[in-house]
Amino acid sequence: MKKRRVFDIDFDVETSDPKIETEDKSSGRRGPMATAIAESGDALAERQAKEALIRDENDRLAHEYVALKKEGRISTLVPILSIEVAHLTRDRLATRDVEIDELKDSIRVIGLSNPIQVQELEGGTYALVQGYRRLTAFRELFTETKDPQWEVIPAAVLHKGTGLEGLYQRMVDENLIRKGIGFGEMAALALAYADDPETSADTVGVAVDQLFVSAGRQKRAYIKSFARLLGLLDGALTQLDVVPRALGLDVLKRLEAEPSRTQELQAALKTAGSKPAQELAVLRAFLAASPAPSQPRIKKSGARTTLNLAHSLGHARATAANKQVQIKLDRDFSAIPRAELERALRAFLDVIEQSD
Repeated sequence: MKKRRVFDIDFDVETSDPKIETEDKSSGRRGPMATAIAESGDALAERQAKEALIRDENDRLAHEYVALKKEGRISTLVPILSIEVAHLTRDRLATRDVEIDELKDSIRVIGLSNPIQVQELEGGTYALVQGYRRLTAFRELFTETKDPQWEVIPAAVLHKGTGLEGLYQRMVDENLIRKGIGFGEMAALALAYADDPETSADTVGVAVDQLFVSAGRQKRAYIKSFARLLGLLDGALTQLDVVPRALGLDVLKRLEAEPSRTQELQAALKTAGSKPAQELAVLRAFLAASPAPSQPRIKKSGARTTLNLAHSLGHARATAANKQVQIKLDRDFSAIPRAELERALRAFLDVIEQSD
């Protein structure tokens, strides 16, 4: 008789334990275990879907935060002593504004409604972009009171990738909408900007067009004129913020007409003192010293002659006035060879010459 081994166990594959039956085959319904597994799976899928939505929202908010920070629209508190004001050449003179006391009173009462703008530098320092007067007010308040609340100032921190030219334009645009900045101050900034090797402006004219892009063409022309004036005076004029536009343009016109008098005006400014009234008096005296060179006045005629000519080329209409002749004809004159146009013009001028 063969001895049966202890571990020889026969399983009946056709039978199963009714206790772990996952489905009631007679009724077609799920058993308790199957229901629990299904519910657990549904809950897991729902949780994963919610987590995916949260991750998407967090990613969106993170990208939005980074974009706002790059634009300088996220503000934080920055220590006033960690801000460098000399990183950019200021477009305002480094003199105390007489309205700083009013600004300080306003800050004491209602706080700072408009944060300054800075750019983060290496070593935990910041470069001031906008808000020189506001920063000055906070520093004076802290010096006067030693109150820690004035030791930090609300600031929008610009992204480090903001280029030097963009920083200058931000500073200029803020001051262009404020009253009181003079053409001399703007011209001085353009000169410094053109001299800065880190900018792309190689001439003062380019510097003015880049810095004051939001200003009108006429205003940019005035700034360029004042830049020429400062260049001629070579640092002798110091009170740039008080020189009226008309006075500055008249002085420039006189110097360009009489270049030999440039050194005379430089010497007068250097010996007059550096107070606004003194320099203005020197400029006015310079203009009054001798009349401007007179230019022959050309009498303008308001007469106008109109001719209508019938020609094989078509109907021609010609208008003759002071310093100009205009011909209108249904023809593309730009298609005529240059040499032929020049020959026709010479023939016309020869006839005019004979009539004199």
